[in-house]
Amino acid sequence: MRLESKKVIVTGGASGIGRAICKIFASEGASIVVADIDESGSQETLSQIETAGGKAIAVTTDVSSEDSVSKMIEESSSFLDGIDILVNDAAAFIFGKVEDVGYKDWETVFGVNVIGAANTVKHSLPYLKESTSPNIVNIASVSGFIAQPAFVPYNASKGALLQLTRCLAMDLSEFNIRVNAVCPGAIYTPATERHIAFENADRDEFLEKAGQDSFLKRVGRPEEVAYAALFLASDEASFITGSHLVVDGGATV
Repeated sequence: MRLESKKVIVTGGASGIGRAICKIFASEGASIVVADIDESGSQETLSQIETAGGKAIAVTTDVSSEDSVSKMIEESSSFLDGIDILVNDAAAFIFGKVEDVGYKDWETVFGVNVIGAANTVKHSLPYLKESTSPNIVNIASVSGFIAQPAFVPYNASKGALLQLTRCLAMDLSEFNIRVNAVCPGAIYTPATERHIAFENADRDEFLEKAGQDSFLKRVGRPEEVAYAALFLASDEASFITGSHLVVDGGATV
């Protein structure tokens, strides 16, 4: 019960890593707001939490819209009676070389992956300042600090999210708000299937190659990222801020 009585918002909680974070945080005693643009996926996450005995609500949210985020925070703070922890997991997965993507692609990927995180922090801030153990966990990526072929928009946005994490850690330290990031490597999620389709790759060959890039010779599970986020969100990480925790099986060592 490392998050007993903690009040948590998780964006991107409808599937994959976000869903795993919602479920594990709830199992550790937190009350959860599942905030995602995918209403049906959010409801499924909510159902799984409630079936396991957890407390949660789902709020349909487009993090790239400041108005949508403002309304989500208002509803969340009412349900939670405050906010202790914010997890920014919502992400847009847009790949390609610079000549392959247009302005709308850039607008989408930065609107969700960077501006979306900034929006949620901005509107959560009055409540985080009132918390006795406030912190923010951004789900970034190893793509934020390595180069990958035909990954230009996604990598650029995740690099920006890492810099946003460091800057927020500095600016919010006066309020005792910790800000950290988790950087997953190859993790099997619904986004993996979209990437396989984008590459027009053979699924088994793609997953085998992704696994071979790591020391542990496999792709990771969403739960393995969620437990890293749990550590950073818990009081066990009380002297950690402005850092990023890599969860990639050693692939980028």
